[in-house]
Amino acid sequence: MSKKIIAVSDCDHLNMNEEEKVCRDNGLALKLFQCRTEDDLIRDLPGYAAVINQYAPFTERVFAALPDLRFLVRYGVGMNNVDIEAATRHGVAVSNVPDYGVQEVASQAFAMMMALTRRILQMDASVKAGHWDYTEGMPIFRLREQTIGIIGMGRIGHCFAQLVRPLGCRILACDLVPERVDLDYVQKADLETLVSQSDVISVHSNLETSYNLINRDMLSKMKKTAFLINVSRGGIIDEEALADALNAGRLAGAGIDVTATEPLPSDSPLRTAKNILLSPHIAWYSEQSSLDLKTKAAEEATRFLLGEPLHYQLNRI
Repeated sequence: MSKKIIAVSDCDHLNMNEEEKVCRDNGLALKLFQCRTEDDLIRDLPGYAAVINQYAPFTERVFAALPDLRFLVRYGVGMNNVDIEAATRHGVAVSNVPDYGVQEVASQAFAMMMALTRRILQMDASVKAGHWDYTEGMPIFRLREQTIGIIGMGRIGHCFAQLVRPLGCRILACDLVPERVDLDYVQKADLETLVSQSDVISVHSNLETSYNLINRDMLSKMKKTAFLINVSRGGIIDEEALADALNAGRLAGAGIDVTATEPLPSDSPLRTAKNILLSPHIAWYSEQSSLDLKTKAAEEATRFLLGEPLHYQLNRI
């Protein structure tokens, strides 16, 4: 078993400088693979006790084939490519890095909200096309008199609420754990109430508990003047239904940073939908958050190999 080497199953970062520094400082080494499939993982990772993972699928089959694996940490928050129950059955501790880009993701949602509600992109395109007519941006509503709905009140949902608060908006929030809606300026609401009353809806829940949450039926309950923002996970929103709602004028606009398939397919209906703002899963990113992510993932793997308490363990083994 490779007790002094941290394996990286796959990574698309520009370099491994932060991970290598953490390893050097702790007398460990790092080895990068570029696994894409279950077979790649089974072929490349025998003998490694600790692995850092990005996208490669850690399934029941993979855990069964890697008996020396005892720890897995994923770059990022979402764990949809890791079968945590299977990991637990095979005695593998699993961690993520939940706190590296909280402000960045919340800021992306806030920026999308401002761009959509103030019609920034439409007005920019209009002026560049030679027009000078503010009526092309109508209607625009005073934000202080709007209701902002937040689905999911974890770290990022809280941060988004804090960004919205100075605008003076009414803020509604719902969460599977009601106790998370604990800010005195945020009103607790059930999902249907939030969806039907909000002028802006920002999604901050995880995919594991929210797959297809915003489906055709839920979209039909939203105001025609409402805006929908998703900087959380693709798969939470039915993309075809969203495109249909936008094109039919049943929804005023949407800001989407994450999609069910990434990169976004060339034939995705989102590419041609009306009044949609798209970005390529960039919400997590700043120079600082990127360094934090890489450093914290390596530190968590290092803690495991050195027998120290883990900071972000998700399962009990």
